[in-house]
Amino acid sequence: MATSHVDPYQRSQDARRRVLEMAVSLREDRGGGSVDHFLALLQDRLPSWLSMLHDLSHRIGKGSVADNLHPIARAGIQYYIDVQSAALPAFTSPNVTVRFRQAVRDTGLGPWTETAPLAAYLAAEQRIGRVRADADPEATARLLIAGCFHRAYVEMFVGADTCPSREASAREVVRELRLEPAPSAPAAV
Repeated sequence: MATSHVDPYQRSQDARRRVLEMAVSLREDRGGGSVDHFLALLQDRLPSWLSMLHDLSHRIGKGSVADNLHPIARAGIQYYIDVQSAALPAFTSPNVTVRFRQAVRDTGLGPWTETAPLAAYLAAEQRIGRVRADADPEATARLLIAGCFHRAYVEMFVGADTCPSREASAREVVRELRLEPAPSAPAAV
């Protein structure tokens, strides 16, 4: 899978434009200020989050894979805490939810916008032997995102004091992906 080398500024502007397109399509069944707040927050946070994911392509073959993914997991936890807390009150109306789903489809801002650059990075690292050969880059990307989402969910609903710190959680998410290739057996003498 080839990694995109689009200008980061252009990529951020494109993400902002697509969020604005979503806002326009949600105008009819607006849930009030909560939808506006959610879309404003998404317009602010999503471009930075996507840019960070795309920037992984510059880390291929550098540092350790775990060290490269750790800041991604940490940022993912923060991103989901910010965005989920604004999304909950925005989607109390089934009409808004249905229109939002359609807007996501129409603008191409679905979950693949997060997993694609992460999976591309993992596949590239796998090709040079830094990720286990039997790892599925797409599934691994989804698992990393899911771990961040879950950690944010627990903090929002149960409280930060009921789970490991964000830093520890980010390290756990990356570690438990178990991406490092198995060490080679020493040569027999």
